[in-house]
Amino acid sequence: MNPVDLPPLNSLRALEAVARHRSFKRAAEELFVTPAAITHQIKQLEERLGMQLFKRTSQRISLTAEAEAALPLLQKGFATLAQAVAELHTQKQTPQLTVGTSPTFASRWLMPRLREFLLAHPGIDVRVSANSRSSEPSEGKTRRKKNTSRNAAPDIDILFTSEELAGPQAHRLFRVEVLPMCNPQLLLGPHPLQTPSDLRHQTLLHGDGLNADRTNSTWARWLRDVGASDVDARRGLQFEHSTLALDAAADGLGVILASPLLAAAEMSAGKVVIAIQHPLLLENSYYVIASETALSRPEVSAFHTWLLEKARTHMG
Repeated sequence: MNPVDLPPLNSLRALEAVARHRSFKRAAEELFVTPAAITHQIKQLEERLGMQLFKRTSQRISLTAEAEAALPLLQKGFATLAQAVAELHTQKQTPQLTVGTSPTFASRWLMPRLREFLLAHPGIDVRVSANSRSSEPSEGKTRRKKNTSRNAAPDIDILFTSEELAGPQAHRLFRVEVLPMCNPQLLLGPHPLQTPSDLRHQTLLHGDGLNADRTNSTWARWLRDVGASDVDARRGLQFEHSTLALDAAADGLGVILASPLLAAAEMSAGKVVIAIQHPLLLENSYYVIASETALSRPEVSAFHTWLLEKARTHMG
């Protein structure tokens, strides 16, 4: 029988419920309708099929032989329908994408802007994996690290690296300039910070990893650039992530070379200020990397496009 020729589904549900309970009242309670509605549906079904389905007596109701024979098939059909609906629910998945970046970029740049993307794309589940130093703003040559965890590899990577190592699938987001920043209190006191040489009396904060080569660190390059040969770039506090070094600077523990791009919140709150107006343009840049396969998925393409657009307007 063609599905379009079937009787109304509600009438078939009424038939199955009455047959199972042997009661119009109990069937009505199960289906949340009145007994009169059940009676009406059964009558319509009998008229459409041209046969009687129930034998009614004053004491009880019973199925006719035709209805008794059809009941197992009807119940099997409803079970199959329930299984099909359950399968549809299982197949319905929320589009999701995983973004891989560093804790610094995630917390200082991405998080303050991510709400905008989520509001524009409420049906996309975004996951941020920030468990590597793949985009810390130091001068180390960063390669795209192989995923060794049990989690799936990111659909999109945001790396701080060189153009050569970024690869052909990369798009530059922006370049980075860093300047000495510190808590405003360090500009005062017995050893006020006014010139590069004054850094001799301050604690240098390093955010390029615990095992970084300090002889060729970002601080070393900046000090060479300003001619401050009397300041030892190797001393100071060292942190695994530059976001921790920036927190330390905000707490007055020392001076950090930071980008206004990543220190915007602290600068707006007055927790850090630019101590010396001498920017150093870093050789590496931030790049977004996604394969053609990943970009073929609408949710990945949407995030990639949004990211590039936000990068073009990041200074605002």
